[in-house]
Amino acid sequence: MPSTRQDSVQAIERLTQILGQERVRTSQEELSVYAFDGTAILHQLPACVVLVDAVEQVADVLRIASETCTPVVTRGSGTGLAGGSVPSPGCIVLCLVKLNRILEVDTANLTMTVEPGVLTQTIADSAMSAGLFYPPDPGSIKISTIGGNVANNSGGLRGLKYGVTRDYVMALDVALVDGRILKTGTKCVKDVAGFSLRDLFIGSEGTLGVITKITLKLIPPPETKATMLGLFDRMTDAARTISAIIEARIIPCTLEFLDRTTVTCVEDYAHIGLPTDVEALTLMEVDGHPAQVAEAADEIEKIARAHCARDVRRAGSDDEAAQLASARRTAFSALARRAPTVILEDVTVPRSQLAAMVAAIESIAEEHDVEVGTFGHMGDGNLHPTFLTDERDEQQMHRVEAALKQVFETAVELGGTITGEHGVGLAKKPFLPGALGDVPLDVMRSLKGVFDPDGILNPGKIFD
Repeated sequence: MPSTRQDSVQAIERLTQILGQERVRTSQEELSVYAFDGTAILHQLPACVVLVDAVEQVADVLRIASETCTPVVTRGSGTGLAGGSVPSPGCIVLCLVKLNRILEVDTANLTMTVEPGVLTQTIADSAMSAGLFYPPDPGSIKISTIGGNVANNSGGLRGLKYGVTRDYVMALDVALVDGRILKTGTKCVKDVAGFSLRDLFIGSEGTLGVITKITLKLIPPPETKATMLGLFDRMTDAARTISAIIEARIIPCTLEFLDRTTVTCVEDYAHIGLPTDVEALTLMEVDGHPAQVAEAADEIEKIARAHCARDVRRAGSDDEAAQLASARRTAFSALARRAPTVILEDVTVPRSQLAAMVAAIESIAEEHDVEVGTFGHMGDGNLHPTFLTDERDEQQMHRVEAALKQVFETAVELGGTITGEHGVGLAKKPFLPGALGDVPLDVMRSLKGVFDPDGILNPGKIFD
């Protein structure tokens, strides 16, 4: 149900009365900060921003929003790359960054319970301080919140071996649209009592409820690791190397790649000492028991050289390994310096189709005369073609849009999907029907209707 200005004004008055003026922001200057997320081009001013610091306040916001039919867009740090937290017209932005406490680190059960506003890096550091390991590591790990990670089912560099955020969520508290708190999941390793409601909310992008508490699984840290760089004169050789490593039954914790454009931008930005005359660079890391790590590293080097790697370099220390890994972690920041507008995309294909997808991206960029830097998690088939453009140039943007459409269609034709970790949000919504088909979309709409009958939770995201 669309909101009206009168609905928004009434909601703001009631929110201010209950929560206080200090938590309800309405000035143009303050609203402009929340008008966009990490996605290029998309922006929209909300009616107000509410900064909550208690679960009871989240429930109050949702009750008032329901009673006044005012849209609610939940937000963490705003690092999303699919427009998932871009405000809807006349909406309340419900910002959870002040719900940022680590509630418990349970070393007996290997769990951590946190509020949604805790930064992902803080979770990783707290786990390490307890002698444990939280593996998910999205590229925005230093600034993204765990609530956003759960809402988008974020991946990361270690996803190949360790999985994604969903694999580490044991329990959730979720504020429903009417203000009730749903508790789903437990600390139990085995728990199959009833439907797995927890999994409905992971990756739902704030369209079904607001996550207010998360219990995460932790694991023992690996004993050691080995980090290597592979240098290639052809992108397809790099892609075939990745496929061959997986086919050899070796599962590294990290198998990343950067194309020549990205390598050049990273070196200009970070001055790591990368060669800029290669067509592709792969970051390959194995971890575990020292003997297994040494054996796997040797085998990976053999495979890379057999697939025409110009050179394979091994890090000689932890500091050097961290420096090499930073080459991949700084890819987006480095590319962002290259052009006024940077559109970071996200497609995934079966690993056997990596070489075909990489070649298709290169061909599509040439066909439409657009500049693309490609990097990503090659080990799990997740590629990030990044379009370097200028949104002020209308003709150029039309070419970019045509190229993007073709990239998504090609990924689906190869048995892949339109997003591996960024979510659908606004940016991918037009392409979802072609990726899923009618029946899955109908089921998703039915679920949305059950949890959010008036359609006020993050309206217009994922589907209309």
